[in-house]
Amino acid sequence: MEIDTEWLGPGMFAGALVMLSLGYPVAFSLGAVAILFGWVGISLGVFDWSLFTAMPQRIFGTMSNYTLLAIPYFIFMGAMLEKTGMAERLLETVGILLGRLRGGLALAVVIVGALLAATTGVVAATVVAMGMISLPIMLRYGYNKQLATGVIAASGTLGQIIPPSVVLVVLGDQLGVSVGDLFVGSVIPGLMMAGAFAMHVLLVGFFRPDMAPALPEEVRSIGKKALGKQVMQAMVPPLVLILLVLGSIFFGVATPTEAGAVGSFGAMILAFFNRQLTLTAIKQVCDITLRTTAMVVFILFGSTLFSLVFRGLEGDQFMHHVLSNLPGAEVGFLFVSMAVVFILGFFIDFFEIAFIVVPLFVPVLNTLYRQKFERMGLEPSAIDASLTQIRIWYGVVLGANLQTSFLSPPFGFALFYLRGVVPPEVLTTDIYKGVIPFILLQLLVLVLIIVFPQLVHFLPSLSNAS
Repeated sequence: MEIDTEWLGPGMFAGALVMLSLGYPVAFSLGAVAILFGWVGISLGVFDWSLFTAMPQRIFGTMSNYTLLAIPYFIFMGAMLEKTGMAERLLETVGILLGRLRGGLALAVVIVGALLAATTGVVAATVVAMGMISLPIMLRYGYNKQLATGVIAASGTLGQIIPPSVVLVVLGDQLGVSVGDLFVGSVIPGLMMAGAFAMHVLLVGFFRPDMAPALPEEVRSIGKKALGKQVMQAMVPPLVLILLVLGSIFFGVATPTEAGAVGSFGAMILAFFNRQLTLTAIKQVCDITLRTTAMVVFILFGSTLFSLVFRGLEGDQFMHHVLSNLPGAEVGFLFVSMAVVFILGFFIDFFEIAFIVVPLFVPVLNTLYRQKFERMGLEPSAIDASLTQIRIWYGVVLGANLQTSFLSPPFGFALFYLRGVVPPEVLTTDIYKGVIPFILLQLLVLVLIIVFPQLVHFLPSLSNAS
């Protein structure tokens, strides 16, 4: 009697989700499921045990990956700016500058959220920092709870798509494209997201001034000389650092890894001149960097073993067949892949999605669009160049999709991060209701990116032409 073994590949995903739902660490859940199904496959004679001998080589390959080295640098840079209080002074300064506007403080949150996204690239750090710093101030001056919590959570998720994002670094590695091109391609969509949030805040302030009042005169009037000094100390240095880091990447002066190293050193210099470079701060920043980087590396190890067994059980062929034969070809694939990533974003962190799911999508993406370009009669060299553009566009779409997923009730990660730092008078329902307008805005921008890929391709084409 022949035993049907096609279920083993899809069964691995079900097993991993069960273990994750029980609260087991991600890296060990993936590794345990891989070993279990590998043993079952060996017992049934459908898995070659010698494939396990490839693991050491894969691990050393991961550890020598130059692209992934950018992750600890960007985490260190963002943590240094946050822990030394520079983010708080930045928000205070922008709030005073925009305080005379209705909704000016919420607009300051959007602007500083975008700037922090360009330094931290980590949603948790940005949401927690903005929630602890800005929410008490907004509530004190009469801001609507739903608007205040919504704008903080939404602005915090900008770190998913605004470079230098850790998300984009990992996606660039998994998609096989230049991280620098992915950074450049995400600039316009990231600014569109931030611009949509800012426009919403201004419209609310204009039509509903009771929800977003201007700051009292006595709060924002600190004198032109004092304000000028505060701007020079709190705003200009971080802006210069961001421009140097991103500019060096965009103009090809440095790789993202090299720019991250320079940014980390620059953040320490800023902390030193602000007299915040203490031994305690350095320890805290290094601890955050070490914990986050170690988490990413162990997840990558677990996902490497998971994908090795998954491919050994021919699960990749099963998924490729299913995804490449969806109705609508590349349109159907795009819809299904975005829906899967969106739903998974409720339950698991981005790194698991990037290391497990995205590698299954990339071959299908290449196959479907290669077939499309061949039907169009393109030359092989033109097809390869077009596929690179498609992968860059797909990476930006994935980042925007995850940004929306992390904000969506009831399981959005950004909502849980914010819930942990809000005062007792702010209810969970306030947070959920507050993010709905921003989710709709994110979906609007996501649709525009999908319908008009040139929004992503425009800047990389200029950069490559120069």
